[in-house]
Amino acid sequence: MATGIFITFEGGEGAGKSTQIRRLAQRLNTMGRDVVLTREPGGSEGAEAIRDLLLNGAAEKWSATTETLLMYAARRDHLERVVRPALAEGKIVLCDRFADSTRAYQGAGGDADPGLIEAMERYVVGSDWPSVTLILDLPVDKGLTRAASRGGGEARFESKGQAFHERLRAAFLAIAEREPQRCVVVVADQSIDAVEADIWAAVEPRLKAG
Repeated sequence: MATGIFITFEGGEGAGKSTQIRRLAQRLNTMGRDVVLTREPGGSEGAEAIRDLLLNGAAEKWSATTETLLMYAARRDHLERVVRPALAEGKIVLCDRFADSTRAYQGAGGDADPGLIEAMERYVVGSDWPSVTLILDLPVDKGLTRAASRGGGEARFESKGQAFHERLRAAFLAIAEREPQRCVVVVADQSIDAVEADIWAAVEPRLKAG
């Protein structure tokens, strides 16, 4: 039975997830908490191999349905080898993207059947949903500008165009509205320190509750 705390970071391209997840990890480490910092797709050896397939190449390299299947193959390996063992040991798992990204990118952004995604969630994720999901929200044009300036990263998805990314943003906000007990929307269009403070305000009560 999982005894740790599972925290995920979500949002569109350039929202600052990587920066903020590192900051939260550092803060928790200074408090003496045992933290596992990971990401999706990826996080385990097998999942990282699938990540390389998913994030490189032409924008239309895979259909949204094929992407969903690949994402969930990676997620299964990641959960089995990294997330569940860490939670069982009482650790705090911080994950850069999780199942909500599949809902947004392959579901709302693409044309993957919601029924397929729901079935994969039931079979692969089961009851192992995050204790809290932080959704970093940023206007699409600013996010894409930031993403382009950093280079590398998720270039295949970044190249899918403005309309695709507007659907992603709307999808993440809709998820937060449907699941307010789990999801917290953080305004990412402010200073890095201000974003960090908002994230801590959302996370600290969960740590006390856990």
